[in-house]
Amino acid sequence: MQKKRQPKDVTFSASPVLQSRMSLWRSKFVVIVITLAFIGLVIRAFWIAGPGNGFYIAQGEKRYEHAIVMPGVRGKIEDRDGRVLATSLPMRTIWAVPAEVPDDLSDSDVQKASKLLDIPAKELRTKLIGEKKFVYVKRQVSPEIGKQVEALGIPGVYESSEYKRFYPEGEVAAHVVGFTNVEDKGQEGMELGEESLLEGAAGVRRVIKDRIGRTIQDLDDSSPPRDGQDIRLTLDTRVQYIAYEALKNALDRTGAKAAMAVVIDAKTGQVLALTNLPTYNPNDRGHLTGEQLRNRVFTDVFEPGSILKPFTMALALDLHRLTPTTPIDTGPGRYVFEGATITDDSANGTLTAAGVIQKSSNIGMTKVSTMLRAEEMWDMFTEIGLGQQPKLGFPGAVSGRLRPYKSWRRIEQATMAYGYGISASLFQLARAYTIFANDGVMVPISIIKPDTPVQAEGVRVIDTRTASEMRKMLASVVDTGGTATTAQVAGYSIGGKTGTAYKAGAHGYDHSKYRASFVGIAPLSAPRLVIAVSVDEPKASQHFGGQAAGPAFAEIASQALPLLGIRPDLPVRPGVILAAPTSDTPPDDKPPHG
Repeated sequence: MQKKRQPKDVTFSASPVLQSRMSLWRSKFVVIVITLAFIGLVIRAFWIAGPGNGFYIAQGEKRYEHAIVMPGVRGKIEDRDGRVLATSLPMRTIWAVPAEVPDDLSDSDVQKASKLLDIPAKELRTKLIGEKKFVYVKRQVSPEIGKQVEALGIPGVYESSEYKRFYPEGEVAAHVVGFTNVEDKGQEGMELGEESLLEGAAGVRRVIKDRIGRTIQDLDDSSPPRDGQDIRLTLDTRVQYIAYEALKNALDRTGAKAAMAVVIDAKTGQVLALTNLPTYNPNDRGHLTGEQLRNRVFTDVFEPGSILKPFTMALALDLHRLTPTTPIDTGPGRYVFEGATITDDSANGTLTAAGVIQKSSNIGMTKVSTMLRAEEMWDMFTEIGLGQQPKLGFPGAVSGRLRPYKSWRRIEQATMAYGYGISASLFQLARAYTIFANDGVMVPISIIKPDTPVQAEGVRVIDTRTASEMRKMLASVVDTGGTATTAQVAGYSIGGKTGTAYKAGAHGYDHSKYRASFVGIAPLSAPRLVIAVSVDEPKASQHFGGQAAGPAFAEIASQALPLLGIRPDLPVRPGVILAAPTSDTPPDDKPPHG
């Protein structure tokens, strides 16, 4: 029988394997490090579970939460009767996160998307497989195309909602309405001028998506979009189209470089039409040029020439320096004043003050200017808005040029009396003529129609009697013997003033380039409309204001007056002149002095 072995008494420290050979200070250091690491882990665990928990939750949410931007709808622009001039159509944007697009994306999917989006396949693949975190594939595609692209199921390719601006009136109202860019921000016209009202505010929809991009839950902290406000203009699209067609006809007839027109309701100050040629189609701006883009009614300034004569004459009448029957000797058609020779087109001899306006005599206006002080003329020009920027909400409107009266020489005062040495826009001139139509009162001009009718309070510039006397003089300009017989309108009494001015060049006046204009009032018995037309660089054979601009005025007035329910105030007489004048028709202006 084998004996049971008795175990030996061996202490732990006595084992040569287990016996520690570490020095005492090293042992303590290891224990301290282990203890500190443990404490650090405890603190870290506490931070993650407590104060720092929000950060890690947010990081996790980024993996499955998404914010979808919901754009607000831009407000509509309408004409005075509610006809839509600008509206927003729903469109789709195709965008991608290249990091989510597989590197081995099939050529078949690329070719299908390329065909749908009309993007070359090579260019599309470069967009989809790149280093950017986000890339627009294509903006403003139709909802149908957006659905078809989404149906392809390409990982990392998404679609979202946006809007595209549409302009039903196209090029007819382009310079009034303007346009927006791809970001739906106003760039020109009322789209830019009223951006703060029209623009909406985007909302955000927060959702949870699964790993393949499907929305599986809406979260509660979404914010709805805010739509922009609609605005209603004073514009009448019917009158706008009439003016547009009249300018087209004027360009065809005169071969001019450009033309512009504005129609104002003299009683309310509301702009009924405002158009320029050349123009553009805001729905298709692929080949837009600066010449097309310019809103010439506001941005182009020119020396008005004889259009300004009625204001100098009105000032002299208002100050009782003369009467309509005061005789003024214009001599043989040449007059030396302050060393300069002032000329008329023909020898008119002695004319009445009213005859000076009818015959558009530069010599007569020079002599009228000697009855006035420079300060008085400057005050008159300032009161009618010259030298001041129109406050109508149109971007780019200019103030023109009116120098301080203290710097005027006598010859400069004389030339300003008949429209040279001073510049203005066509809009400024049209607005100024409302004082003759409105019994001497200038009312505020507006392009935004108020929600409720407002009686416009104007500023009196001249006496009622003076305005009445000036209307009679303006009527003589259109009547037989005047310079604008082509502005006559069957059934309506018309008054106005022509202006033909040489265009200034780098070395003085260019005698081969003209600005031909006409500003008229209709009907004179109860003035309602002020219509201003200007034609830039008409051909030499059609360069007078009565030839180039008069017929356009008549075309606008003859259609707009009955359209607006304004009854004829004259019997229709046979033989009313509506055609362009012949070459021997008296011209209405001459250059300032020779």
